[in-house]
Amino acid sequence: MSQPWTVVVPVKRLTAAKSRLRGGVPGVPHEELALALAADTLDAVRACPGVAEVRVVTDDPRVRAMARLAGARVLPDPPQAGLNAAFRQGAAGAGGWVAGLTADLPALRVAELAAALDAVRAGPAGVRRFVSDAPGTGTVLLAAPPGVPLDPRFGPDSAVAHAASGARPLAGDWPSLRRDVDTADDLVAAARLGLGPRTAALAAGCLTG
Repeated sequence: MSQPWTVVVPVKRLTAAKSRLRGGVPGVPHEELALALAADTLDAVRACPGVAEVRVVTDDPRVRAMARLAGARVLPDPPQAGLNAAFRQGAAGAGGWVAGLTADLPALRVAELAAALDAVRAGPAGVRRFVSDAPGTGTVLLAAPPGVPLDPRFGPDSAVAHAASGARPLAGDWPSLRRDVDTADDLVAAARLGLGPRTAALAAGCLTG
């Protein structure tokens, strides 16, 4: 039997998360929207075949509570260390196959995540793989095989940074996996794909486009 996956999902404090999305859904508190994005992402990951453990790295108490209810393991976020340090913290000691996933994929379909993880397994031995976001500049998923460090390079132009570090892009047609949400326009695009239940409930009747 193939080794299962450990998936690492860092989540910032809700007051600081998704700053460019602030005010994107009129009348909805920003922290509630950021929490809903993360909750819908986690639900899809937890339902994905082959994922044995989900590790949420956070120092937000509401995110911790939500993650535990979702069946995730919660790890502390290194103070002031940034996103890549959070990914490294979550991946430490995992063994087996490890993936880092962003927490802003409210339209994520289980089948698309499963297909991407299967594509990583089917790729060249010992090679990290990544999935870029819809514009092609960012990264939504970074995966490493057993014995290979995750070595995250998230941030501006992370697709280029990951490729420069030796990771290879995956070219699958996975629109819900590639549709991260940083802005109100991104949220509208995600809604066209079909939002998860918590984000959909907050956004109902508020999104146009």
